[in-house]
Amino acid sequence: MDGMSHSAPARSSAPSPVRSAVPARAFGLVRHHPVLSAVTALYLGAVAWLTLGPQPIGVVRAGGVFELLAVFRRHTATAWITYPAVEFAANAAMFVPIGVFFLLLVGRHRWWMAALFGIALSASIEFAQLFLPGRVSDVRDLVSNSIGAFAGVLVALLLTWPEAVRRRDAQLSTGTPSTGTIRVA
Repeated sequence: MDGMSHSAPARSSAPSPVRSAVPARAFGLVRHHPVLSAVTALYLGAVAWLTLGPQPIGVVRAGGVFELLAVFRRHTATAWITYPAVEFAANAAMFVPIGVFFLLLVGRHRWWMAALFGIALSASIEFAQLFLPGRVSDVRDLVSNSIGAFAGVLVALLLTWPEAVRRRDAQLSTGTPSTGTIRVA
C-alpha cells in the first residue's frame, strides 16, 4: 500500500432519473389485487389437490361416469363421447380459470405471460406426477391443460376488452400517456 487513505466517492442523495424497465404492476400483485390473489391461490390449491393428491380408487366408477358413457356409446350421434375425450375436456376446463386468473393478475398487455404461466404450471404438475405413486404423467394432459389455460387467457381478453377500450379512450381524451413504469431510487 502507498500509505494514502482511499475513500469511496461521495454519493448524491437525489433520486436517480433512471426509469426501471419493470412495470409497476409487476410488484405487489397481492397488495393491488388481494381478493383476486386469494381466489387464485385457493383455486391453485384445489388444482394441486386434484392433480397431485392421492387418487381415490373406484370413485369415478361409482360416480356414474362409465354408466353415462355406456349410454352415449349406444347412440350413433354420441358414440364419439369416450372416456379419453371426457378426460381431455375436463383437463382443459380445469385450466380455463387459471388462464383467466393469471391474465387478470399480470394484465392484458402481458397476455403471453399468463399463457406461459399456465403451460409452466401444467408441465410442473406432469413432472411432479412422475414421482408420485398412483399418478400417471401424460403428454395429453399437458396439451389439454395448456389449451385450457390459453382458452382462459382468450376469455379474459374478451371480457376485459370493453374496459381496456374505455381506459384507452379516456387517456387519449385527457392526453396523459400511461407508461406503466416506476422510478427506481
